[in-house]
This record gives sequence, C-alpha cells and structure tokens, in this order.
Amino acid sequence: MNLKLAAAALVVGGVFACAGVAMAEPAAADTATADPDAWRFQAATYGWLISVSGSTTSHGQTVDTNASFIDLLQKSDSLIGYMGYLEADKGPLGVYADFVFTKMGFTTSQAAYRNPLPGLKLSATANAALTMQMFIVELGGVYELARWGGEGGGSTRLEAVGGFRYWNINLTGTFDALITADTTRFNLSRSAGFALADSGTTAWVDPLVGLRLRHQLAPNQTITVRGDIGGFNLQNSLSWQAIAVYSYDWQFSGYQIAALLGFRALGVNYNSGSGATAFGLNEVFYGPVLGASFRF
Repeated sequence: MNLKLAAAALVVGGVFACAGVAMAEPAAADTATADPDAWRFQAATYGWLISVSGSTTSHGQTVDTNASFIDLLQKSDSLIGYMGYLEADKGPLGVYADFVFTKMGFTTSQAAYRNPLPGLKLSATANAALTMQMFIVELGGVYELARWGGEGGGSTRLEAVGGFRYWNINLTGTFDALITADTTRFNLSRSAGFALADSGTTAWVDPLVGLRLRHQLAPNQTITVRGDIGGFNLQNSLSWQAIAVYSYDWQFSGYQIAALLGFRALGVNYNSGSGATAFGLNEVFYGPVLGASFRF
C-alpha cells in the first residue's frame, strides 16, 4: 500500500503541470511590451491521470485492456509516472519537447486473454497479469499561421504543429501455466512458476502534423485546443492526439506561473512481426491533466 501511496503522491505531485502546456501559452506572450521578437522560454512538469482502453500483443499473445486511473492506482503496485515539457519561442516560430514515462500494472479484472493457449491463463496471483512500460518523447516545432482579435482578452492564434513522436514500449504478460502447456511454441519463458511473454523493448518513430488554437479569454486566462495525427502507416503505425487546456496565470517580475487544467487523449495502433514474434499496441491513453508551467 505504501508503494501505491508513493505512486499517487508522485503523480498528483506532478499534477501541478501538464502535457497541455505543449499547447497552452500564457498570456505574457500577448502582453509583453519589451521585445516582441525576444526569446521566450517555458518549462513544466505535469501529471497525466491516465486511463487505458484497447489491446496489447506480446509473443503472439493478445490481451485486451480496460482500466481507469483509479483502477491502476488502487490495484497496481507498479504505477509511476514522470512527465515534463519545454518550449522556446521567437517571433512566430517555436520549438518544443514533451516527455512521458509511465509503468502500469494490470490485474486480471482489467485485462482479458483474448485467445488463450491450452493450459495457459493470465495470472491472478502475480503482482500484475500485464505490465506496460511506456516512454514517449515528442520533438517538434510550431509556426503561427494567423492571429486575430485585439491584445489581451479576445485575441486568438492559429498555429501549425509538426515533428516526431518516439515510442519505446515494453510489455510483459504473466501467465499461470500447467505443466502440459506448450510454452515453447511462442517462446514463452518460465520464471518462479509463471510463464512470461516479455516483448523486450520495441521502439519506433511517428512523424506528426497538427494544429494548435489558442484563445485568450482575459489577460490572464487562455483556452487552448490542439490536435495532431502521426505515423501514417509508414512503420505499420498510426497515432493521433487531442488536447484541450484551460490556463490561469500570475505575472511576477521577470517570469510567469500558470496553473492548468485540461484533458488529453493519445491513441496508437502499431503492429509488427507474426506468430511467436508478433507485437502489437492498439491503445487509447486518456485522462485529465493538471499542472503548472513557468515562463520567462
């Protein structure tokens, strides 16, 4: 239970920032009176309260997943997450980097073995029937396409977004296996009485394009919406993302702090190999984002 509380503290502590900062820019950019072409920097750490829906495949064994953030928080000892965001802007151009690391454990109540082998079933006694470790790095740029409305409240910006999303995934299914179960057929290893379908590390890169729309409600309040699509089946992968964020900021001497609240959804469909080497990730990761960003 202490591990769960520590994980909760880590995620909710990170709850003072947001993946949405990748799409939300504080009002200072509109109200700055010094040099409009000066470099502007933004940094954040954020909490994404992830729920998961879809399926995974490792060593040809497909497991359907459906778990809320509360399910994962209460029933998984392996839930940890680290997220961060950086952006630098100059004039209409900007570059950004977004990082997500999370490790999630699913019990048999959150994971279903789709086509079980004879004598093989997801383990209800192991720490987790399925463990998913996910590391995502997004690198890209933004370019302002249009701006309308006045300074401060009422102004709106439309920006193009382009870049790359790097995925690094490890899946491990843990099964209870009878002595007669044919685990060698799919190269399943045995450990401590369990059969393991460990995918090892699978990594690929998706190019992405999208749009970011920011509307300033008031000098210190902004609503931002972003959508993108990536992969384009260039590496048997198709991905998409949608984010909506509300930000409220406070101006201090030389820098700005913004509190953010929003929602993020990230979907991916990636498949490789066949038979005993088949790997697949067909998931939607979604949930609230909460956080704080710092701009200077």
